[in-house]
Amino acid sequence: MSVSARLFCLDTVMIDVVVRIAEVPESGGDVLASEHLITTGGGYNAMSAAARQGVSAVYAGRLGRGPFSAIARSSFARDHVTEPIEADETHDAGFCVAMIDDDGERTFITAPGAEALLRSLDLSSLDVRSGDYVLISGYNVMYPGSAEIVLEFLANLNDDVVVAFDPSNRVIDIPEVNLHRVLARADWTLCNETEASLLTGDDSLVNSVVALATKTGRRGVVVRHGASGCTVLVKNGTPVHVAGFEVAVVDTNGAGDTHSGVFLAELAMGTNVFEAARRGNAAAASAISVLGPASCPGRKVVTAMIAKLP
Repeated sequence: MSVSARLFCLDTVMIDVVVRIAEVPESGGDVLASEHLITTGGGYNAMSAAARQGVSAVYAGRLGRGPFSAIARSSFARDHVTEPIEADETHDAGFCVAMIDDDGERTFITAPGAEALLRSLDLSSLDVRSGDYVLISGYNVMYPGSAEIVLEFLANLNDDVVVAFDPSNRVIDIPEVNLHRVLARADWTLCNETEASLLTGDDSLVNSVVALATKTGRRGVVVRHGASGCTVLVKNGTPVHVAGFEVAVVDTNGAGDTHSGVFLAELAMGTNVFEAARRGNAAAASAISVLGPASCPGRKVVTAMIAKLP
């Protein structure tokens, strides 16, 4: 299948140092990890998910030079993710220590690197065309300096470029003025149930979906809620529940990004919105059944999972 639309991802790419532990130790404590890995994470989760469905992914961010950047480039090569922005020659990519406990819950420690040195000129040099998709993370509009660059980039995009916004679990830390601007431009807002509640002030799933659609989502909103799937509201429609898939949870790291990457890739290929959401549910379920980020399966595996449903 030939797809002309591309996914440009601004969510920063970092290296994940993942350790599986029984529980996060108390201050001054020490625990042994039962498993560990060092792998590419951050925005790579969504890009690899989209690429494995057949859509070209472009990293609209900066890598550097050093061992972590080399790991990221190796991952990019496997999924044919392109890196048009010039590398920073003096810094390596940042990293994130991700501690995964026995319940699959994640605790993070982040050390920024070259990805934090993005310039306005870098984004303006990108060849974003009509019909392309642009994925923005809450982290992109959170920090002074980089937030203004990203918001300026969004303001200058053609109206027929599809913008998707994932506010991230630190949505409450996004300055209100920045949040308002990105929500106003987002064609799709993609988040989990907790984030939807924080954005709307409503603890009811359905009510928060409806309220969120009044704030954002020029085309619609998708709210994920774990094993039970997600709820989709196409603009001017009503909330529709799309069933999830039951799996044994190993690691939830990157599950939301996997869902977003697959959902947007399917939309780019012309798939119906609700089928795109169902495929996102299947891919995310598969991803959380193994350790580590960027574990989205290919499109054929997703199709096979859906085919097994009664």
